[in-house]
Amino acid sequence: MKKLLSLLGIISCAISLTLSANELKVGDKAPNFKLQATNGDFYQLSDYQGKQAVVLAWYPMANTRGCTIECKSLTEKGHLIRKYDVSYFMASVDPLDDNRDFAEKTGADFPMLSDPTKAAAKAYDVLNFAGVASRVTFYIDKAGMIIKIDEDISPRTAAEDMAENLKILGVSLL
Repeated sequence: MKKLLSLLGIISCAISLTLSANELKVGDKAPNFKLQATNGDFYQLSDYQGKQAVVLAWYPMANTRGCTIECKSLTEKGHLIRKYDVSYFMASVDPLDDNRDFAEKTGADFPMLSDPTKAAAKAYDVLNFAGVASRVTFYIDKAGMIIKIDEDISPRTAAEDMAENLKILGVSLL
């Protein structure tokens, strides 16, 4: 048993090192994505280049407790974010119909993106061992560069925290 635990520890460390070696970092070009949203439209990161900053908030799964709290925060206090020259999205690997149901239940007034193929989640290195996205928010400037990666998300204060980060990052006010 001791040998098995030791082997599992070594494998876990190797996986961690492999994953961290491939992770996106501040200063990297954000991977382009083209994903369908709950409103039926497709959104592509490259469409915002040179025009507007983007915030991409990955979340694990529609209709779960933490994700519902985060979505409601962005819905109820989205006015704090909309003061800035930014488009913001929540994204998951859920099928579009699950996200539509989730958006309707939470009253989401912003696009919620679906990545059922998991290609964008893989490109952003957010796909976790459970096969869902980890809760990570990417701040992307007008040039398409990652200016902040936030892995310490408090679902309850997500909107306030996002607005504060936009202020700190110097994103233009409208």
